[in-house]
Amino acid sequence: MASSPVQVQENGGQPQEGDGGQFIRVIVADTQAIFRAGLRKIFAVEDDVRVVGQAETLSQTFSAAKKFSADLMLFEAALAPNPPEAVTDLLRQNPGLRLVVVTPEPNEELTLELLRRGACGIVSREVEPELMVDCLRKVSKGEAWLDSRGIQWVLEAYRTQGTRAGSPKTKVQLTPKESLIVSCVTQGMKNKEIAVRVGTTEQVVKNYLRKVYDKLGVADRLELALYCLNNRTVEGMMKPAVTAPAAPSNGEAVESDIPATETPEVS
Repeated sequence: MASSPVQVQENGGQPQEGDGGQFIRVIVADTQAIFRAGLRKIFAVEDDVRVVGQAETLSQTFSAAKKFSADLMLFEAALAPNPPEAVTDLLRQNPGLRLVVVTPEPNEELTLELLRRGACGIVSREVEPELMVDCLRKVSKGEAWLDSRGIQWVLEAYRTQGTRAGSPKTKVQLTPKESLIVSCVTQGMKNKEIAVRVGTTEQVVKNYLRKVYDKLGVADRLELALYCLNNRTVEGMMKPAVTAPAAPSNGEAVESDIPATETPEVS
């Protein structure tokens, strides 16, 4: 028998008598029915937490986020082949939703990338029930939630970026187009979306990013975001009015802002 696309708590997420509407509305998105049932039992004894919806697949997760009015979603990383991309898409479609990602085990690279994409908290499947409830309460108030190891990873990443940014170099100046692209990156936009925003092609966006990486001495998007946070690189910069590039005559991308003396790097 096929499972329903989205499950919902009996009260439909509506305030009950005596609640006064003061509770945390949660969607539980997880592949394991026993884990979802366990969380519901944990939250059922809490006066300020209500499970308003459940999902067991990625498509159901997006449907639940759209269908139910929730403050927070517990999102299992294993639901998506690329969890960071899924987090980006969920938050883009549901800007007011806060995400807590449930991971099978601690992972530094995944932790840093999930935070960069907008996750508010990261917890292990082995987390104690009391800590899970505490996590929901903290995140619902706008705070972040990480275990001690995750905090250490973030601090180390920030210190490493700070050391690179603090090297005795002349202050880097980005062009208006570079600044706009960097701003899009820090908002979690993909290259394809940046290309549409700027009015160019994905390949040209990649070429710009490589030039920016070289200018700032960073290796990837995470380091770029940390650099911008540390140096306020794009703060106060005006976003230029950008028009679509002229139609190419030979089937290749044309971008007038790339200096004639430079050959764009193709990845």
